[in-house]
Amino acid sequence: MSADSASNLALYRRLLRYVGPQWPAFVLAIFGFILYSIANSGFGALVTYILNAVQSNVAMTDARRLMLPAIVILVVVVRGIGGLIGSFFMAQLAFRVVHRLRTDVLQRLLRLPLPFYDRNNSGHLISSVTFNVAQVSGAVSDALAVSIREGLTIVGLVSWLLWLNWRLTLTFIVVTPLISLVVFYASRHLRRYSQRIQNSMGDVTQILNETLKGLRVIRTFGAERQQGQRFTDASQLNMQQNLKLSLTAAVSAPIIQSLVGCSFAFLLWLALAPQYQTTITPEEFVGFLVTAGMLFKPVQQTSKVNADIQKGLAAAASIFALLDEKGEDDTGSLSVERVQGKVEYRHVSFDYRGSSEPVLQDVSLVCEPGQTIAIVGHSGSGKSTLVNLLPRFYEVRTGDILIDGHSIRDYRLASLRHQIALVSQQVVLFNGSIRDNVAYGELAGTSEAALIEALEHAHAMEFIRELPDGLNTIVGDDGLLLSGGQRQRLSIARALLKNAPVLILDEATSALDSASERHIQDALQRLMQGRTTLVIAHRLSTIEAADRIVVMDKGNIVESGTHQTLLAQNGTYASLHRMQFAEVVSE
Repeated sequence: MSADSASNLALYRRLLRYVGPQWPAFVLAIFGFILYSIANSGFGALVTYILNAVQSNVAMTDARRLMLPAIVILVVVVRGIGGLIGSFFMAQLAFRVVHRLRTDVLQRLLRLPLPFYDRNNSGHLISSVTFNVAQVSGAVSDALAVSIREGLTIVGLVSWLLWLNWRLTLTFIVVTPLISLVVFYASRHLRRYSQRIQNSMGDVTQILNETLKGLRVIRTFGAERQQGQRFTDASQLNMQQNLKLSLTAAVSAPIIQSLVGCSFAFLLWLALAPQYQTTITPEEFVGFLVTAGMLFKPVQQTSKVNADIQKGLAAAASIFALLDEKGEDDTGSLSVERVQGKVEYRHVSFDYRGSSEPVLQDVSLVCEPGQTIAIVGHSGSGKSTLVNLLPRFYEVRTGDILIDGHSIRDYRLASLRHQIALVSQQVVLFNGSIRDNVAYGELAGTSEAALIEALEHAHAMEFIRELPDGLNTIVGDDGLLLSGGQRQRLSIARALLKNAPVLILDEATSALDSASERHIQDALQRLMQGRTTLVIAHRLSTIEAADRIVVMDKGNIVESGTHQTLLAQNGTYASLHRMQFAEVVSE
């Protein structure tokens, strides 16, 4: 067995796992298609029977005259009912398979580690959930339905031909190996073009996604033509691959039909030979030719759907590759309701895959329960990476991180992240109400009083009360219907509502004006009481009261101490402080 055949077989088997739970619909679909094929094949037998009746010297009775049209109507009705049953239940099966595939893909995306998203752009991932799954739908519904229906019809017609005259029938189907060869070579090209179409469709989706999100930047910098050209190029590549696929499918179909036609012509020439005339009656001969001619349509249909099947298999291969991606490592067994909050970094080093320079180098740091530790430094010094390792968004390469004396690897991921609240510089809001965005995830179902209290402390109720729908106001895609400061306040309110023992603030007040920042700082000071807080701050004035300030440079902790101590040392922190003070004075 070739590698391609083995790969196809593995794909079919895996797809059957999704079809298996839908076996009642599959059985009913097969039943409907069997009725269809029996009725369709019955036309050939019916033609022979009618010819025999016409050529018979026996007088045609009224009952027999009525029976023949009744049989014709019965065959047509049975074929219609069979086709309806088969098509409906096959479509039902396909939609359910697609639904399960789509949900499985999303569930896998929710569980993949962040380094996976660093390696893959969002456009290709979105295309997997939408375009690729739709290709599988086409293969499972239309293509599979046609293949089964017309395939059973071919079996039925060939069976009747064998019954009429097996010698002529074997002569007729001698071209089958040639047809199989054409299908084999066409399938290889169709699969390759289908894979290229998926990749180019991912590029189209990615550029479209970037365009919609970056409209303000595009218009500000006059990049409409440039962005439009990027999309045109990606779309043109997708169009070219689609044309190649369509050409391959269009060429293979008439070749197969021509082979069948040549076989039919040879059959006609052979059947007219004198030695065959003595072995078959004229009625059987005409019925044989009519039945053989009926094979054209099902052969034509099955040859056309090969392109859809290959597109579906290529899409299935892409989807299964995504489903096979290794999820986050969650082998820990420790689960606690609430930790005390002692956080310890022990000789932690880290580098991103493919990076030539380490981001963190042998970092050691102890945060006692209830302490506020501020982390400062130039951009790229490793501040955000340091805190991103704590909830295990990324895995430590060497060293370890402990909470309450236990390695974070020992905790179950859900339990570990339950202990941590995060407010980042990039605020993430979903296209829903303010209520749903603050009482989000595990916070859903929080009482109205607790929700409003968190919003009050975050100074968000000040603008929420002015909104016509209050807490039920829809924030829009990514919160675009709110200002930057309003979005940040909702993010802080969400962290306040979680009330976790460990708090991470990554430039949490960066989007606020000075007046709002003073209110938020008061709320954060109350929130920090009794909680271990890691603060990444650009404005040094906001972290002067921290229990300890850690200064990072090129992945190392170069200074550590209180605000006054570090100023007295006149080192990196003092330099940063003087620089910011000069900027404030110049403003």
